[in-house]
Amino acid sequence: MNLNQRTYLLVTGASRGIGQEMAQQLAGHINDAGSVVVLLGRCELQLQKTKDAILGSRPKLTVHTYSLELATSKAADFARILDETLSGKEFERAIIIHNAGTLGDTSKHAHELGDIEILEQYYHVNLFSALALNREFMRVFADQCKLVVNLSTLAALEPFSSMAYYCTVKAAREMYFRVLALEETPEKTLVINYAPGVIDTQMTLQVQSESHDPALAAAFREQRESKTMLTPQQTVLKFVQVLQAQKFNSGDHVDYRD
Repeated sequence: MNLNQRTYLLVTGASRGIGQEMAQQLAGHINDAGSVVVLLGRCELQLQKTKDAILGSRPKLTVHTYSLELATSKAADFARILDETLSGKEFERAIIIHNAGTLGDTSKHAHELGDIEILEQYYHVNLFSALALNREFMRVFADQCKLVVNLSTLAALEPFSSMAYYCTVKAAREMYFRVLALEETPEKTLVINYAPGVIDTQMTLQVQSESHDPALAAAFREQRESKTMLTPQQTVLKFVQVLQAQKFNSGDHVDYRD
């Protein structure tokens, strides 16, 4: 895949971690003439830092930041952002990175889940908002070549003790994007579910400190202390290489360690 094109790039969860690194590395590969980068996240201050880092190396890019709360976001919010940032420009490719997400309460066993309000909020943040955003993205770029990226995980395919929230929502997201890939022609809409591996981020720290499963917490602690966890830079570099090689089929689950 030739990434050096006039591109509309939208990244969710771009204020830290993998999302921040995705935004910075991909912005370094797209054509800076006429390309637009849109950063979504919760913290405006951190989004501004991501923007500054991008513009520090690619000053000709147009970069927009939008701070919003996914727990209450609606399709109309995403439609407004897309409309405001398009500005009548034409692009060779549109890329969306569905990265934003939360872990959920790992102190809970699966049989303890059942509070409808908590479940609705969790699924709104991690599933419903992604579907709503993707619908608006697909609508706006209906006639455009598109790359749709879902940040997946091994937990979308295999169960992990103490991670019922995370496993169920990641499995649902992965299946949605696999269906999307099945229904859309890959020449117009290429879909990839990328599992970045175990990363040294706030999310893995949360598992380590809050999981009710001592074996899982210990495994994360051992990886962190032995420095065998990946960095966001490492996994995003591999992701870029996967895109450039483009040996995957639309809808495939591609893991860092594949």
